[in-house]
Amino acid sequence: MTQRTATDLASAPIGEPATFAPDPERGRTHGMPFIFWVLEQSLGLLVAVPTVIAAAATLLTSGGWPVFVGTWFAVPFVLVLLPLLYLVLRSHTHDAGAAKWDEFVTFRDAKDAEQWRGKKIPMEILYEAYMAEKLDFKQDVYDVLLRRNQLFRFCFTWGDVRFYFRQFLGTNVTHSQESDKGDIAHVYNRGNDFYGWFLGESMVYTTGIFRDKNESLEVAQKRKLDTVCQYVQMKPGDRHLDIGCGWGTLLAHAAKEYGTTSTGITLAQEQADFAKERAKSYGVADRVNILVDDYRNLPKVKYDKITCLEMAEHVGIKNFQRFLLQVKDMLKDDGIFYLQIAGLRRAWQYEDLVWGLFMAKYIFPGADASCPLGFVVSQAERAGFEVHRVENTGTHYSITIQKWYENWKRNEAEIVAKYGQRWFRMWSMFLAWSVLIGAQGSSALFMLTLTKNTKNDKSTVSPEEAKKVPFSRQDRWIGPAPVGTQQ
Repeated sequence: MTQRTATDLASAPIGEPATFAPDPERGRTHGMPFIFWVLEQSLGLLVAVPTVIAAAATLLTSGGWPVFVGTWFAVPFVLVLLPLLYLVLRSHTHDAGAAKWDEFVTFRDAKDAEQWRGKKIPMEILYEAYMAEKLDFKQDVYDVLLRRNQLFRFCFTWGDVRFYFRQFLGTNVTHSQESDKGDIAHVYNRGNDFYGWFLGESMVYTTGIFRDKNESLEVAQKRKLDTVCQYVQMKPGDRHLDIGCGWGTLLAHAAKEYGTTSTGITLAQEQADFAKERAKSYGVADRVNILVDDYRNLPKVKYDKITCLEMAEHVGIKNFQRFLLQVKDMLKDDGIFYLQIAGLRRAWQYEDLVWGLFMAKYIFPGADASCPLGFVVSQAERAGFEVHRVENTGTHYSITIQKWYENWKRNEAEIVAKYGQRWFRMWSMFLAWSVLIGAQGSSALFMLTLTKNTKNDKSTVSPEEAKKVPFSRQDRWIGPAPVGTQQ
């Protein structure tokens, strides 16, 4: 009996027996969760795994030290290095082919041009040559990148492999206070003018929320600030903590518009100085406090509301659970935690990973917790949080970055004069490429509203017991204001 598809069955005579063809679609492997698990473990456990396996192999075979040593080195090779090698080799087979890129890019050295003549140029080769002024775009960077599937390749190069093993892995395995400060502080201490040239007046380094694609960046960022404040139901007198406060705009906005007493923490003195001036200009300097320190050194004070907008990526997979437990410990039992985090899609494409390595190398070093939503939600629930709202705002981010890119281009002369061509080109590539990444879902931005997952609810116990229960979910999440109440 032949197998038929649903289309065949739709046209088959009534009453005729049906058989179904197997679905050829297959989901992704468990490789990504396995990598997450490995990065989360202590060095001691990672050493213990091959040791135990090697000891068992030695006992079973009576092979002595040669078997033990061979097995010990074979375990990480088979479980880690071999899959990575396979990924690299496979990346070189999926989108190779001919390409005519002469209309869009030009190499300054004829030898470089000849090496890639008629072939797709690997993205790592492209952006490194562009930043080093060995290659120029003949058209706008964004317009050329729209044709990236026709002109360029998303394969891992020797430069990618070298960066991964020399820097990326080392940073992600440690994530100590010293290494995180070394990775992050200098990035945001570069100069407030550098960031102001693309962020604009709001100085908010995250997505706006748009009701129309043609709205101004400032309108969209104001709406975003209000949305965050409403998600956590800010009210006068609330003690508010913003972890990774950036230039302090959310702190000043919450204090001025919602009556909070807000504390922010950042690793960058440049950001802190700007944030203090911003609070002063908003007339709320007495209710805004800025700390320059690592989040792990935050004093153990209880807060009504805690927000964290795109800083958690930097705590690393290794520290993510501990970070969430620390937040939970600082949050009052009836408090609300807003977590905003960018992450790669679970069903990744090679472009996602190549872009991710570029970002790790040049834009957001040490931000390896940019993981799919499943990782974030699983970690939050594991830490004892209840997830009330999750919203994907990747498309809003794409529009936001498009406007940043336009700002950046308008300020080219000032940027090049102070920071040079390399920095201008690096951020041109970052912004132009990220517009596309956000629009196609390669990296999404998730907004999560979380509370402590308490044992009982005021509505599920007697009136006497209810006095000791932190809050009622019904009172909190049901009401006339959709943003502030409904899930």
